[in-house]
Amino acid sequence: MAVNKPTGDNARKGAVKKRSQTKSTLGGASAWAKRDRTSREFMALKRLGKKKTAKKFKGVRVEKKKAAKKRTAKKTVKKKKRARR
Repeated sequence: MAVNKPTGDNARKGAVKKRSQTKSTLGGASAWAKRDRTSREFMALKRLGKKKTAKKFKGVRVEKKKAAKKRTAKKTVKKKKRARR
């Protein structure tokens, strides 16, 4: 369990369980969204501050983005030829 004790040292002991965060856009600007890992609901947003960069949530793991599959030009040409037949 994550705790913030002792107060005043601005540190967290342990990781936040069952939470993750992902970078999203909010009105064209980037923001960090905290998400519940079981229900996948968004819980909170961290928006831009005065420094023009949104800061991450402390102690919450970052979701990995799924890599997009790259199609080669050969595969698309083969599919077009098959569609013509």
